[in-house]
Amino acid sequence: MSASRFIVAGALIDGTGAAPRRQVFLAAQDGMITAIGPVADLPRQGGIPIDDLSHCVLVPALVDCSVLLSRSPAVATATSTDVAALLERHIRYCHDYGVLGVAEGDEGKPAPQGSLIDIRTAGADFLKIHYSPSIEEEEPLSPGLSPAELCRKLREKGAKKAVVVANGVQPVAETLAAGADGIEQGYGMGEANLRAMAEKGVLWIPRLLTAKNGLDGARSDGAVCCRFSQRYVAPGKPLPGAEAFWKKMLSEQLAQLRLARELGVQVAVGTGAGSFGILHGESVVEEMKLLMKAGYPLEETIQCGSENGARFFGMEGLGVLTVGRPATFLVTRGAVSQLPRKLAYLENIYVDGAPSTAYRKNPVRVA
Repeated sequence: MSASRFIVAGALIDGTGAAPRRQVFLAAQDGMITAIGPVADLPRQGGIPIDDLSHCVLVPALVDCSVLLSRSPAVATATSTDVAALLERHIRYCHDYGVLGVAEGDEGKPAPQGSLIDIRTAGADFLKIHYSPSIEEEEPLSPGLSPAELCRKLREKGAKKAVVVANGVQPVAETLAAGADGIEQGYGMGEANLRAMAEKGVLWIPRLLTAKNGLDGARSDGAVCCRFSQRYVAPGKPLPGAEAFWKKMLSEQLAQLRLARELGVQVAVGTGAGSFGILHGESVVEEMKLLMKAGYPLEETIQCGSENGARFFGMEGLGVLTVGRPATFLVTRGAVSQLPRKLAYLENIYVDGAPSTAYRKNPVRVA
């Protein structure tokens, strides 16, 4: 007999950008969604278990399109003996916050066998190129690529998709002309580049939390440590002019996002988790809050945090919740109006139509 289950939910956000559906049931068989409909139409079939989640909202599993799993957000480096432990710990953090898919930016970091989450790794699964310095770097860590070298790399990428870190009008324009599939950061790239991205179907990973992190750190006098701030890592005196710089960067990036939504640019959530002060897993919710601050409705924000990244990176087990798709989703207690905040404390996680055996709502803390 096939494994079947009915799930009754107070609301469902399917990840397509459509408005939430209220009082629905979801039918799952052999790990796939076979039906979604009003609770009033719930089939009465004896012997099939019914999970009553009428007090909850179902949303697709989250995807972080920019992580550094082997790096700690509390220290700049880790010893070789620490890397494996950090990797497993950060994978667990992602899983427990409903981030079931990530794009690992460090090359040569193979995904652990039997991992709790779907990991796509730079080099092996996609190409990641740093054409501009990351916005938080005071000075480039290494000499940059020339436009010709960028074009060569993109010509040689084969079937792999390429995400390019680029900031500023000219670098982004050169990146788009060279044939990038995605732009990460994109600070100060301007309207013309946004229009080109919309026309070419190029994905944008704006990394808003990087600027918010910088701003929070710059505002600190060294006595207050903010959870998502660089001062959380290294308290000290703020740099002169840093607050004005990061305030400008964040404001301009939010304005670019508002325009991107009007133009139809596809946007995905990427946090840069593993960078100073940006925590694996829970930072995704903070990035989503900033998307909503830029004017994205909740349902579109959920789409940016799930479906858009899953489709770009070929994560077939994740994404929209519709008939014929895997029944993998997050369960949040309460009302739609409490999202995305409630995503930081999940009621449950379902994988392939059943509650995850790896998730604990109240994990046991081991000293």
